[in-house]
Amino acid sequence: MIPASLRPVPRVPPASAPSSTPSRLPLPAAWPLLLAIAVLLLSWPLLRNPGYFSHDELQWAVFATDGSAAPWRDTHAFQYRPLAFSTWMALSRALFATPMQFHLVLAAWGAANAVLLALLGRGFGLRRWPAALAALGFALGPFAAYVHGWVGCIADLLWLSCALLLGLAVQRARHPWQAALAAAVLTAAALLAKEAALAIPPLLWLGGWWQGRPRAWRAAWLAAAAVAAAWLAWRWDALLHAPQAGAPYALSAWHVPRRWLEYQLFPPLLPTFEIGNSLRRLPLALAAALVWLGVLAALWRAGRRWPALWLLGGLATLLPVLPLATSANQYGYGYSALAALVLAGAWPRTSRAGRAAIALLAVLAALHGALVMRQIRQVGRIQAVFSPALAAAVAARGDGPPLRLRPAPDAPDWVFRRLTHEIPRYACVAIGERVQLVGLDAPAEFEITPDGRLHRLGGD
Repeated sequence: MIPASLRPVPRVPPASAPSSTPSRLPLPAAWPLLLAIAVLLLSWPLLRNPGYFSHDELQWAVFATDGSAAPWRDTHAFQYRPLAFSTWMALSRALFATPMQFHLVLAAWGAANAVLLALLGRGFGLRRWPAALAALGFALGPFAAYVHGWVGCIADLLWLSCALLLGLAVQRARHPWQAALAAAVLTAAALLAKEAALAIPPLLWLGGWWQGRPRAWRAAWLAAAAVAAAWLAWRWDALLHAPQAGAPYALSAWHVPRRWLEYQLFPPLLPTFEIGNSLRRLPLALAAALVWLGVLAALWRAGRRWPALWLLGGLATLLPVLPLATSANQYGYGYSALAALVLAGAWPRTSRAGRAAIALLAVLAALHGALVMRQIRQVGRIQAVFSPALAAAVAARGDGPPLRLRPAPDAPDWVFRRLTHEIPRYACVAIGERVQLVGLDAPAEFEITPDGRLHRLGGD
């Protein structure tokens, strides 16, 4: 036995001794920040976009420069979205001249929505990593890539932010009246951003079914439904009889089946940039349908409530847009958020084959989202060249007949039709009706090259 006097005495540092290692943010606090950074890094093509996607951004930049008032009083308009339009105008006034900064704001907003979605998933019982991966899959899919890359989708960012914040508020409400108050305020704000927020009341009902806290969710659902009903009563006449912004907004129950099918098949359809073309290639559509059926079977193996949440939740988020004459990528933004949470929740409960089906859909959707980002950036690069060249050509021409432009045979005609559609002016040069796009066989003063440059045609 070792004498007590010879035993080593353990060295215990004083309680006040500073740690020799630098302090680190604990993972429970850091993971939302890490998720946001990951979304931004993986959205790099959007951050490096030097231009804009369509005529909407160019038009609203003019409205912002002219100091146009926000349309809060235009309550009889078909699209009464004063919160979205005011936000858009403020951002255009501040950032239009610096497109990359504008896109950074939208991408950061999208990353914030992804974080809110992950936190909402945690409230529904998802573990940290499944919730984070669900949010990452949402942010990288084709619906979100389109919304985060196009300035014209600010309304979609707004209404989904309100819906996600509302879900978090209900999950954390200690009393039903708190949930009801949050629902009334945030549903009203979302409806002032976009009509798609009519999906919020049924989503709250489904949230209560999922989480199993009926009192708070019921109070929120009733409050949101009351606000939505009041909004519909107020806006019903305008929605049915106000002048619409074109045929795509024509309403019919006959549109519902085709629209629903397009939103289901679009995520894995890699070659398809815009959802309206989802059914034009029958073999690809059939392959996407097989993927969808595989995911449905995976959810069924996880338990009957999972396919119910996926189908009913998808119907709820898409219900306001299913009667429209055309589909649009941004209309699937809320649906993709809900689908990501449901698939993440079913993942540990389904079979190995079911997880393979879910993983296949996730990979295809992420690849599709990357292609959408690349296309949006390509259009932005064209716009950054074409619009200044167009303004210079119109200014040099002066008064007279419209300047005739002819896209080259290999130029993306649809891009230039958008970039010349009802543009009041660009770079202080009035455009309007002073520009005319003509066909390949028509005489023209300039040919538009695929990268947006204008080549003078001396012989026409």
